[in-house]
Amino acid sequence: MLKPSLQLRLGQQLTLTPQLRQAIRLLQMSSLELETEVRSVLESNPLLELDESEPGPESASELLDERDIGEAIHHAESEFAGVDVSVTDSFETQNEISSPTAESEVLLDSPLDYEPEWDFEPSTGNSNSGGSDNDDRPEHQQDAASETLLDHLLWQLNLTPMSAQDHAIALALIDAIGEDGYLSEPLEAIREGLAPEINADLDEIETVLHRIQRFDPLGVAARSLSECLWVQLTEHDVTLPPRALAMDLAKHHLEALAKLGNDKLAQQLGVSKSDMNAAVALLRSLDPRPGSQISTAPVEYVTPDAFAVRYQGGWRVQLASACLPRLGINRHYESLIGHASRSDSSYLRGQLQEARWLIKSLETRADTVLRVAQCIVRHQVGFLDHGPEAMRPLVLREIAEELELHESTISRVTTRKYLHTPRGTFEFKFFFSSGVATVDGGGASSTAIQAMIKRMIDAEDPRKPLSDAKLTAELKAQGITLARRTVAKYREAMNVPSSNERQRVS
Repeated sequence: MLKPSLQLRLGQQLTLTPQLRQAIRLLQMSSLELETEVRSVLESNPLLELDESEPGPESASELLDERDIGEAIHHAESEFAGVDVSVTDSFETQNEISSPTAESEVLLDSPLDYEPEWDFEPSTGNSNSGGSDNDDRPEHQQDAASETLLDHLLWQLNLTPMSAQDHAIALALIDAIGEDGYLSEPLEAIREGLAPEINADLDEIETVLHRIQRFDPLGVAARSLSECLWVQLTEHDVTLPPRALAMDLAKHHLEALAKLGNDKLAQQLGVSKSDMNAAVALLRSLDPRPGSQISTAPVEYVTPDAFAVRYQGGWRVQLASACLPRLGINRHYESLIGHASRSDSSYLRGQLQEARWLIKSLETRADTVLRVAQCIVRHQVGFLDHGPEAMRPLVLREIAEELELHESTISRVTTRKYLHTPRGTFEFKFFFSSGVATVDGGGASSTAIQAMIKRMIDAEDPRKPLSDAKLTAELKAQGITLARRTVAKYREAMNVPSSNERQRVS
C-alpha cells in the first residue's frame, strides 16, 4: 500500500514568454524576411498601421533586454546535467533597460537628421501593398528564371536537324558536359552508356561531338583547353593574319608557350616576334571556359541593414529604414475597445497586445543591430581605411563582452545582416575571423592573410608563379609564420589554382 509523502526536489526552470519568443524570432530574420513578416502582420492585425508621424524618443522601459534574450535562448538550447529545465509559455516579468545613447565616442551614431551619400535608394520596407504588381520595379530586380548551360544546349539541339540516332548521341554528349563547358567523360564511356539501345562507333560519336562544339557558346564540349581554343579559332576570319599561327599554337604548342614564353618559342618555330605576339594576343582573346558564359544560378540581391559612411574624419553608422519599420497603433480601432461587445472587445484587446509586442520587438531588434554594427566598425576601422590587409582578428565573444550581450545574440545578429561600406556590402560575419600570431607579438586575421596572398599572386611573374612554399616564405619574411598546408588552404578558399595551373603566357 502506497503511503503519501512529501519530497523536495531542486530544479531549475526556464521560461520563454511569447513576447520573448517573438523577439528572438525577429532578431534572426534577414531584412527581406522582416519586410515580409511586417506586411503579413499589417494585413492580419487591424490595430496596426504604418506610422507616418515624425519619430520620437521611446520610453526606456518599453525595450526588451537583449541580454535576457540571448541568455534565455542559449540556456533553452543547452542540456543541463542533473538539472530539470523546461520551457513554458507563461508570462514572466521582463527586466527593462534604458535606451542607449544615439551617439558614441568615435562618431558612431544614427542621427535622424543625417543623410549619408549612398549610390542607391535603400528599400523602405514599409510598403503595405498586398498586391503582386511589381511592374514598376527596376528591371534588375525583376524575378526571372535562370537558364542553365544544359537548357541552352538542349534548346539548340531541338532546332538542329538530326537523325534519331544522332539526336540520342547528342543528348548523351550534352549530359556529359560540365558547368565549365568541357566534356567530362571520354567518348568510349559515352558509347558504352548508349549500348545496347544504340550501337554507335567512336567515329560517329565524334562527328556528332563536332556539331555540338559549334553550338553557342562556341567551343563547348571540348575535351581539352587546346581543342576548346582551336574550335573557337576555326570560326575566326580566315584573312586574319595571326589566325593560322594561333591555330598551330593552340593545337600543338600550348605547353611550350607557357614554359618558354613568346620570344623563345618564336625563335624555335622560326617565326617573327611580331607574328608570335599577334597570335598570342588572339589566343588570349578567346574564352577558355565557354560554359561560364551561361548563368547557372539565379542572381541573389541583398538589402543592407546598416550603412557605414565617412563623416568628419571618422565613421558613422546608420540603420537602413527597412531595419525599423515605422508602425503605430490604429487609434480608431483602439477607441472601439471600450464600446464593443464582450467578444469583440476581447478580440481587439488581444490584437492590441500583439501590436504593442511587435512594435517593441522591432525596436529591440533595430537597437541591437545598430549597436553590433557600431561595434564592428569600431573594431575594423583599419579595413574601412586601408582594405582587407588591415582586417584585425575578431570573434563573437569580443563583441558580446563589449556590448554586455550573450554570444548567441551576437551570432543571430551577424547572420544574414549586411553592412554597406565604401568598399562594398558585406555580411556582418565577414568581419569576424580567427587570428594568427605574428613575430612582433601582434595578430593577423585570416582575411588579412588571404588578402596578402592574393596581392602576391596578382604581382607574380605569370611565367614563374609563386608556389605555396614560396608564398609561405614571403609571409614569414613579413612576420607571419604559417605552415605550407595552411597557405594552400587559404589559397584554395579564394579559388586560386596551384602554381602549375596558374602558369600562363605573358
